[in-house]
Amino acid sequence: MKRLLLATMALIALVSGTAAFAQTPAKLLPAQSEINFVSKQMGVPVEGVFKKFDAQINLDPKKPEAGTVAFTIDTGSASLGIPQTDAELPKPEWFNTPRFPQATFQSATIKGLGGGKFEVAGKLTIKGNVRDIVVPVSVVQNAGASVASGAFTIKRLEFRIGEGDWGDTSIVANDVQVRFKLALTGLGPL
Repeated sequence: MKRLLLATMALIALVSGTAAFAQTPAKLLPAQSEINFVSKQMGVPVEGVFKKFDAQINLDPKKPEAGTVAFTIDTGSASLGIPQTDAELPKPEWFNTPRFPQATFQSATIKGLGGGKFEVAGKLTIKGNVRDIVVPVSVVQNAGASVASGAFTIKRLEFRIGEGDWGDTSIVANDVQVRFKLALTGLGPL
């Protein structure tokens, strides 16, 4: 009985000690963060933004392989800054917001490249279509705050964005660049 009690106490101490060293998730500062996208319409760059998004980032920059990153983007918050165009984006041909209100990203692996640079691989889901992507991320820290930024390109037709007549890539290019700047607190030192 005494051995069982000692073993139980040792297990509790081990679990408590492990919890004390667990990485606290970083907190996203939405007002200081942005996600935008750039496509070309008839050869002219057109920039838009997503106004509502959230991120769950659990990352120790010194042990990135143990970290996770998850994003949710409210597709209904997409805006090109033109009211009549913005009214089209939630429709089935584009984001089909009533059926697919969110786009998501879930990391599978995070690789540290040194100097505040990381490579985050995972699954991007838009309109029910899932694709593997690799996102380069740079982190800069100053006075306890962190800014993670990067850009990657997707093929919009792989996600069924711009269906029907809008599938013509001579009108709207297939490549869409996604750029982000995320202000964070609580991220460990680089």
